[in-house]
Amino acid sequence: MAKLIGNIRPEDDYTHPLGPEPNFNESVYFNFFDPSQNRGGFVRIGNRANEGYAEMTVIVWNPDSSAFFYYAKPEISSNDGWNAGGLEVQVLEPAEKVRTIYEGKALYLANPEDMQNPSRAFKDNPRKPLRIDLTHFAAGPMYGHVGEPGDGNDFARAHTEQHMKVQGTLKLDEDEINFSGWGLRDHSWGPRFWQSTPGYRWITGNFGDDLGMVLTTGTDGVGRGVFHVGEELVKVEHVLLTPSYEDGTGFHRALSAELTMEDGAKRHLDGQVMGYIPLRNRRDGSITRVGEGMTEYTLDGERTGYGLSEFLDQTAMAAD
Repeated sequence: MAKLIGNIRPEDDYTHPLGPEPNFNESVYFNFFDPSQNRGGFVRIGNRANEGYAEMTVIVWNPDSSAFFYYAKPEISSNDGWNAGGLEVQVLEPAEKVRTIYEGKALYLANPEDMQNPSRAFKDNPRKPLRIDLTHFAAGPMYGHVGEPGDGNDFARAHTEQHMKVQGTLKLDEDEINFSGWGLRDHSWGPRFWQSTPGYRWITGNFGDDLGMVLTTGTDGVGRGVFHVGEELVKVEHVLLTPSYEDGTGFHRALSAELTMEDGAKRHLDGQVMGYIPLRNRRDGSITRVGEGMTEYTLDGERTGYGLSEFLDQTAMAAD
């Protein structure tokens, strides 16, 4: 079993007893990138059993930046597992091996930016068959923190992350493709409103079996992070992130970051977004935009890696 860091247990890989909060959410997220074919994506499912539904998202970007995309809020009545809307997550070995499966239709987006107007995007783009069958193997430690009820955290009271090696197959319309690469998985449980955070930049990437990163900043670009180096975590004490945006939008296209490690060493990261989709969450008259970018990274001008850059911003309500 992979090394555990923090106050987490192997059994935390499974679902937990449903909390009393109306907005109790237990979600799992897996991103995956194959550098040999410039293809990647992520799957996410969040159980909101007290509200009677799950939120699930599936995306696979193609090398030409087009994408297969699906989002739904299927009905659920319990928090006994993650299996809804055609997406299933199977914990095969806690902290070590997980399988993700999706089978169903997906929107084929020649231009994923169409999702800035979801109702129009779903009307104007075709649906095609999509099947994802991937196994995620531990490439580093599982780390995280379990908070206490009543601690005031309405976004991720309990949270684990782990870098993974990923293998399996994708069937995109009629094309079946072998997949081999890396990614990050994320698991959180407790009350959650997407509107309860002022915003963030979440930068994840893998540079092989031995090296991965997670950097988190506020919207001002200042934050912290970690690298996994084998089975150890190395803290990034200070991050200064500078993004570049598409003209006239909040869609990030590139980024650079100055990193100060726990021993005082300086590192530099550059990122180039290869595929981008603007997603959103609406609740109580407000809208949260979540910009997702499949990103190629260069660390210290030498080592190339791949991952996802996620920018979350709170914006005013916009009509479809």
